[in-house]
Amino acid sequence: MNTPENKQSEKVNRRDAIKTLFTLAAAYTATGCKRDADALRSFFQTNFREMSPEQLASTVERWERRYEKRFDREVKVSTTPPQEDVLFGYALDVSRCIGCRRCVYACVEENNQSRDPQIHWIQVLEMDKAKGIDLMHADAYYDAEEVPQEDKFYFPVQCQQCENPPCVKSCPVGATWKEPDGIVVIDYDWCVGCRCCVTACPYGARHFNWTKPSLPVNQLNPDTEYLGNRPRPQGVVEKCTFCLQRARKGRYPACVEVCPVGARKFGNLLDPKGEIRYILENHRIYILKEELNTQPKFFYYFSI
Repeated sequence: MNTPENKQSEKVNRRDAIKTLFTLAAAYTATGCKRDADALRSFFQTNFREMSPEQLASTVERWERRYEKRFDREVKVSTTPPQEDVLFGYALDVSRCIGCRRCVYACVEENNQSRDPQIHWIQVLEMDKAKGIDLMHADAYYDAEEVPQEDKFYFPVQCQQCENPPCVKSCPVGATWKEPDGIVVIDYDWCVGCRCCVTACPYGARHFNWTKPSLPVNQLNPDTEYLGNRPRPQGVVEKCTFCLQRARKGRYPACVEVCPVGARKFGNLLDPKGEIRYILENHRIYILKEELNTQPKFFYYFSI
């Protein structure tokens, strides 16, 4: 029977259980059992946005320790904040893209995606020049000996960093959000793997780790960001972040840097003298799936 006395007993038991867990955490730390203490701290870890500076420092230290043990080398995990008066935007010159996919693999190397199974944050679509932009009949798995093919053109797609992101609205636990500099990020430790965001994204830009990601030690990029390219576990969603580990330090994303024909442009949309603003003001701009009102900050244009 659920009497008042039983309810009081239940409350006491729950309180005692929580107190015991905290006591165990303190005891493990005091006795040097860092592995067990880390597991307990992870259990009580809060969302990235709710952490105090002390909690964030402790969490970063814990992850660096885990990665060092997993890869047997030093791994740096940074938490670089957004810069003031910066709103990142991206422009892609479709008429210059040659479909070489160097951007795809530069992204993989920079952002520590799984090698087996392969996860690509950038997808290059091959289309017929005769048909124009036709997503329904585009070929994402073209395997030509040479590119570009004379009768084809190429249309890369990745996260559009929407100003009105449906993926953020769909997350039931607040594990993904839009940063002040416009980059949509994911707290991998807070993601519950429900894949609502994968379904909500109209660009196919979110990717779920169905199995444990495979990342060889000699292919690891050890310079990582907490909300960016740090290695992800099985069961969470990941996506492009405009290489925030580079962008917030004044560098181009890896895909921009590697493009051999200069088809990719990146910069601050709030800078009236910036290249990205010049492109937006002097070219006819195409927005992917504009009718959905997602308001991408990823723009397509033709310069030739």
